[in-house]
Amino acid sequence: MSDSENDQDIKYLIDNLVTYPNFPKPGINFRDTFALFRNPVTFKKVIDLFSNHISKLGADVIVGLESRGFILGGAICYNLGIPFVPIRKKGKLPGKVIEFSYKLEYGQVIRSF
Repeated sequence: MSDSENDQDIKYLIDNLVTYPNFPKPGINFRDTFALFRNPVTFKKVIDLFSNHISKLGADVIVGLESRGFILGGAICYNLGIPFVPIRKKGKLPGKVIEFSYKLEYGQVIRSF
């Protein structure tokens, strides 16, 4: 895929995002990527673009945050034939886990894998 084809596909995807202003709180513009997943054409473009880029990087595993990361990561790993490691919300995994935290615009999050 050429750079100009990538650029056209990226513009197409951006044009198909749905934005919800002031969600989840004032000043935040929530970009709803699920709008891309509802349409088979846009979903395929997302998976193909990510798969193409990641294959060039030589990744041997993909880690995905729930829930969008599960959808994207699983499909990309299927395309590339590599393992997928899901990252869950704190308290959602049994057994020994590794936890990490990070800040978002609207609060702090703790994740486990």
